[in-house]
Amino acid sequence: MSSSNNNNHLNYSKPIFSLKMVDNYSSEASPSNDVAKEQERLLPIANVGRIMKQILPSNAKISKEAKETMQECVSEFIGFVTGEASEKCRKERRKTVNGDDVCWAMGTLGFDNYAGPLKRYLDTYRELEGDRVNNNSNQNNVINNNDNQNRANNNEELMEENFLLYASDKPPNDSG
Repeated sequence: MSSSNNNNHLNYSKPIFSLKMVDNYSSEASPSNDVAKEQERLLPIANVGRIMKQILPSNAKISKEAKETMQECVSEFIGFVTGEASEKCRKERRKTVNGDDVCWAMGTLGFDNYAGPLKRYLDTYRELEGDRVNNNSNQNNVINNNDNQNRANNNEELMEENFLLYASDKPPNDSG
């Protein structure tokens, strides 16, 4: 991990990424349309590269092929987990997949070592988000857009680092 990680300064101001649902059953099948759909399905390679760099030593280099391979893997993984969560929602006749559904899907698919830390991260994020909303209400909803935008820009990388920290936590030992 990079030396800039600081366990005492966790920030949960915004999600790391969002997913866009893509209609895979479109009648417009063309090679250029297929390439565009493929790119929509993948996480941005710059984001993947940035996350990879956070784990490696500062002097390490990452090849384009390694970034593209990781981009395919993480995109497939996200699709796999999201598909399971989506199926749960469909069976429950709900249209919105939420964080709890994703945590459930991780556990169901055998990723228990990640489901626990992800659930703790989600709970902490919700708690801090609730505090932020309450603080804004207490200030008569006066929001300084420039300040919020600066915070959002500065905290995006911290969110990625914090997620990696939570994901690397060992799940609690349930032996008692």
